[in-house]
Amino acid sequence: MSAGKWENNEEIQIFQEYLRIPSVHPDIDYNSCVEFIKRQAESLKLPVEVVYPAVKSKPVVIIKWLGKEPELPTIILNSHMDVVPVFPEMWTHEPFSADIDEEGRIFARGTQDMKSVGTQYLGAIRLLKASGFQPKRTLYVTFVPDEEIGGQLGMAEFVKTDYYKHMNVGFSLDEGATSERDVHHLFFAERLRWGLKLHVSGTSGHGSLLLPNTAGVKLNYVLNKLTKFRSSQVETLARDSSLSVGDVTTVNLTQLSGGVQSNVVPPHFEAVFDMRIAITVDVVAFEKQIRDWCEEAGGGIEIDFFRKEPYIGPTKLDSSNPYWLAFKAAIDELGLKVHPIVCPGATDSRFIREKGTPAIGFSPITNTTMRLHDHDEFLQADVYLKGIEVYKKIIRNLAEVSQTDKQ
Repeated sequence: MSAGKWENNEEIQIFQEYLRIPSVHPDIDYNSCVEFIKRQAESLKLPVEVVYPAVKSKPVVIIKWLGKEPELPTIILNSHMDVVPVFPEMWTHEPFSADIDEEGRIFARGTQDMKSVGTQYLGAIRLLKASGFQPKRTLYVTFVPDEEIGGQLGMAEFVKTDYYKHMNVGFSLDEGATSERDVHHLFFAERLRWGLKLHVSGTSGHGSLLLPNTAGVKLNYVLNKLTKFRSSQVETLARDSSLSVGDVTTVNLTQLSGGVQSNVVPPHFEAVFDMRIAITVDVVAFEKQIRDWCEEAGGGIEIDFFRKEPYIGPTKLDSSNPYWLAFKAAIDELGLKVHPIVCPGATDSRFIREKGTPAIGFSPITNTTMRLHDHDEFLQADVYLKGIEVYKKIIRNLAEVSQTDKQ
């Protein structure tokens, strides 16, 4: 199919319009996204509200489809409006052009992560409304800011508001991940995000001497311990092909600073580590191990966990969760393959789960080269349109979960 024929498709046109809004970090102006979503709500004849849970520059946009039984717990269909930075010189198409090539590939930042999901929800609702469907449960389509930088002024604050409390959320659907095979990745849990900064102090002096207790030697000791632990996680993955990276703990040195001159032993080094803790880890014991290593190194190391997310239980994927049963029934009826995994990164679902509400991450993107946060991010037009049909079935099933089912 030619690029011109794809571009004449209304759903593709809506998707392209959203992609062409450069809601890219840093310093995003979300106003264009808000106005776009308002227009979509108007076309669907659904009410829309904008709330500011933290600051005026960080809006949350909520489209509401009232259910026949509004007293029932509601369903959230969530996506984020922001996208990560781009390096235009590395792209073969302008990153916010939403160009379609002759193969039907739509190129733009956000095609996979995750503007596609936001407009696919709307496309699915458009089809459901056209068929005369009226949901039993109220549906909320939420568009949130700042997920790509942690969501602290977005979903993290939104779930604390009275507005969210009054929504009476029973279940949330959010982003999953691109799959290069015909199997969809489904997130039911997320690793804990920890950020560790070590301030290492030691003896300073001339670079020609073998001074005791230098900051460099201490840091090297701790770094070797963390590297050995990291290697054990690599080996665990290599031994068991059923595991994914979300099942192990990752530790990476991401920043290193200190020193003033090549022949001066500095009195101080700083090292920053990104850690993603597996949900099976005893976090108390893990933190104690890190502190013990710092003492073994000779002391004089200030430990700063500048980010330490709490343990949040996974969403149950069994008969105790009626929303999972409804989701699984839709997937089975569509003949799709799904592989539940722990999300290796972090999404806004963790803030929903922290409230005790089940949440699943799912993006209907298969047989697609993964370009999340990469150059030349793209999505096939036919994959996008198929995703709308997938969400149509999933949303219908979720909205019809009976009040007699266990909540």
